[in-house]
Amino acid sequence: MKLYTYFRSSAAYRVRIALNLKGLPYEALPVHLLKDGGAHLKDDYRAVNPSALVPTLQDEGGTLTQSMAILEYLEETHPAPPLLPSAPLERARVRALAQVVACDIHPLNNLRVLRYLVRTLGIGDEAKNNWCRHWICEGFGAFEVLLARDPVAGRFCHGDAPTFADCFLVPQVYNAQRYDVKLDLYPHIARIHDACAALPAFIAAHPAQQPDAQ
Repeated sequence: MKLYTYFRSSAAYRVRIALNLKGLPYEALPVHLLKDGGAHLKDDYRAVNPSALVPTLQDEGGTLTQSMAILEYLEETHPAPPLLPSAPLERARVRALAQVVACDIHPLNNLRVLRYLVRTLGIGDEAKNNWCRHWICEGFGAFEVLLARDPVAGRFCHGDAPTFADCFLVPQVYNAQRYDVKLDLYPHIARIHDACAALPAFIAAHPAQQPDAQ
């Protein structure tokens, strides 16, 4: 497997966690999003991923984009250990938690959105950072309630083993901390993040551990 990745991309971070949890070796191919105008915008990378985004996973002759689709592929092709529960309602719950991050929070804080705010709309750094904090807190508020009200939440987002939801939550917490979001407002999120952060699969996936970390 080959993973086109960027150390600080939360979407790539999700896939690294899942690969590690499943014990799957892969070759990391860094795509720097900032140097020289962004390697993801060059023609050679656009030929791999027309969206000019990371991550991209190549496996068995196929090229996969979008972190959720990649995790679904890994779950179907390498089902052990499972990152989705077996019961349909529980699987839907885990997917919904993951999508709070993937659909409600992350797109509004993505690099290309922030660049548009700054370069096109003339938003200053303070306003940009407030924008990021606002949408992270909106999403975390919902995520926290979903964790608090459902007794199936255990050591992790769903029970006592990591799932897709944890793969998505931990990178978003990393981003939240970069924008000084106070996790004490979200005790369930903070507790689950700490449980994940102690696991080797999450430690190895952390941005600071990546070959392109700077």
